Amino acid sequence: MRTYVSWTDDALLQALATNDRTAFAELYERYWYRVFAVAYRKLKSREIAEELVQDLFATLWHKRAEQAIQQLEYYLLAAINRRVIGYLRAHQVRAAYADYCRRSQTEASQETEHDLAASDLSEAFAKALLRLPEQSREIFRLSRLEHIPVAEIALRLNLSPKAVEYHLTKSLKLLRVYLRDFTLMAVLFLFVR
Repeated sequence: MRTYVSWTDDALLQALATNDRTAFAELYERYWYRVFAVAYRKLKSREIAEELVQDLFATLWHKRAEQAIQQLEYYLLAAINRRVIGYLRAHQVRAAYADYCRRSQTEASQETEHDLAASDLSEAFAKALLRLPEQSREIFRLSRLEHIPVAEIALRLNLSPKAVEYHLTKSLKLLRVYLRDFTLMAVLFLFVR
């Protein structure tokens, strides 16, 4: 039985300030649905709206001695609006942070894949170089890795420029053969992604 049903909001607030639980229960019964409806209309989530309403009334109870509320209905509606706005802002921040984390993780994953592919290519290239005949390997190293002109390589190794060009051509053909499987897999990897 609701014994405080005929009391005014001001009388209920005064009783609330003196720790009257029945007065608080009457305030809750009188206003919870209106406050809930405002929150639900804005949030479209029953659970979140209920949580915010419960938080509002819990705060009203905990601060009952320090409150100086003039118009209870206006106070409750304004307070639930502030809580809804706070929730929506916090939700936006959480969503933005989650997006940031997903993007960072994707970028890191792609960087890791690229690093692994580059490492694999370097390893395959080093192994392919070791498979070249010694003189062809040396000429290739001087020409392609140290960028020394053919004429200078010919002078250093006491070969004709034509012989240097022959070794370079031979090296490039052999490297293509040795790296064929690796390049095929790399091309497939790019198109599958």
